[in-house]
Amino acid sequence: MRFLQQLLSPDFMPHGFCYLWDPRIVWLHVISDGLIALSYYCIPVVLFYFIRKNRDLPFDRIFWMFGTFILACGTTHLMEVWNVWHGSYLVAGVIKAITAAVSVITVAMLVQLVPKIISLPEQMHLREVNGGLEREIAERKRAEEALKESLATSETALRELANQKFALDEHAIVAVTDIQGAITYVNEKFCAISQYSKEELIGQNHRILNSGYHSKEFFQQMYRTIGNGQVWRGEMRNRAKDGSLYWVDATIVPFAGADGRPRQHVAIHADITERKRAEDEILKLNYELKRRVEELARSNADLEQFAYIASHDLQEPLRMVAAYTQLLAERYRGRLDENADKFIGYACEGALRMQSLIQDLLVFSRAGRNGCVRVDCGAVIQEILLSLGPAIKESGAVVTHGTLPAVWANRSQITQVLQNLIGNAIKFRGKEPPLISVQAEKTGQQWLFSVSDNGIGIPQEHAENIFVVFQRLHTRAEYPGNGIGLAICKKIVEHCGGRIWVESQAGRGSVFKFTIPCDVAVDTRLAVSPETGQVPSLQSELNPQAVR
Repeated sequence: MRFLQQLLSPDFMPHGFCYLWDPRIVWLHVISDGLIALSYYCIPVVLFYFIRKNRDLPFDRIFWMFGTFILACGTTHLMEVWNVWHGSYLVAGVIKAITAAVSVITVAMLVQLVPKIISLPEQMHLREVNGGLEREIAERKRAEEALKESLATSETALRELANQKFALDEHAIVAVTDIQGAITYVNEKFCAISQYSKEELIGQNHRILNSGYHSKEFFQQMYRTIGNGQVWRGEMRNRAKDGSLYWVDATIVPFAGADGRPRQHVAIHADITERKRAEDEILKLNYELKRRVEELARSNADLEQFAYIASHDLQEPLRMVAAYTQLLAERYRGRLDENADKFIGYACEGALRMQSLIQDLLVFSRAGRNGCVRVDCGAVIQEILLSLGPAIKESGAVVTHGTLPAVWANRSQITQVLQNLIGNAIKFRGKEPPLISVQAEKTGQQWLFSVSDNGIGIPQEHAENIFVVFQRLHTRAEYPGNGIGLAICKKIVEHCGGRIWVESQAGRGSVFKFTIPCDVAVDTRLAVSPETGQVPSLQSELNPQAVR
């Protein structure tokens, strides 16, 4: 610290006294030395920045030395400005000594570098040549890498092409012909299906396979298409070597040469012989089906005629038998013995039951054969509740229903289904008043209806039998009816494209469920009338009063 104080102590007279403190002389020296010092300080900064940006600059040490020398020179001029007012000549001398040492070292280094600097142009030229060679080598390496990649890509493409050809040969029948139609290539599948060897086919025309099935115009159109450079597609029947016939689905693709004209044709065939046989079989089956449909139509006409006879001709004498047996019962009851009265009663009851059975059979035969319209099931339920009002009141039943959809069906027949199911729920009740619920929900493309009750239920083993005609689980004395109502429901629902079933256990109530497709007319043979929007009826309306 003391050394620094001695070093900076102004023990001598400042230069200003030498200048007699003449302002002109003082400021002339101050400004001049200041500008020189500032310039000297800027030059090293530029040199150092230049060296930093050019790391590969030759002789960079001499630049560092020049920068240090110029920085020291600037400092000496700065001390001249300081000493105008302060006499720190010792510091100024030290700085000049340092500047002298740096300048001597710089000169020594510069003398040693002169020969190298003289030969620098040759070295730079050599570097340029070496750089050019390095760039050329790098370009060649890149070209070699690109060539390797191209070769690898070409090899991959060739492998893929070979794999595609293998896959094509495994699947399809392939042949190549020249512009004159002579065969130049066939694969194994072509030989297998035609039963000719490659040697027998190469050089031949496709006429060797002509079966005579196709017309002359067929081939003219084919050759005209491929002659115009377009792809031809079609089905052909060919003849194999042993005379057997086979069908192919053919695609003929023309390939053009450098002049743009077709130079060869590639034919890709798929064996469709089995499909053609299946089509022929389907045609035969369709013909047979059409014949059977016509027979069925005739049988249906005969059945309708029989239904008319049953409803009119057979019921007429039956009504007469019933009338006269009732007359006998009225006039001679009590006049004959007790057995006679009983026998007459049996005859009356049998005649009436026969009339009911014939009427129910008529209803069953006509079920599902009427026209279809969109039916609002909500309105149908209201009609059914009015119709069954007395039975509901008598039994104390409570009938509830949710929001019911509109479906495609025959109105009277869908009414018959719902009325029959609700009526059965009232009829087959237990000791408690019937609780009946009618619901519907959409499941996929169909509506699922359900009619649930708290009645006597149905044993699980009889869940299928109850939908068969005349199948009863109870005697007529227990529950009246002929056992045909659920069979009618089943026929109607199946005609609409749905199905019906029951989920129940004895003594635990029943849930009858059936499905109706959503807005789909199942019987496509029926045409909708443009005047009414309804399907014309094929038969009379179903009797809505039939019960199980």
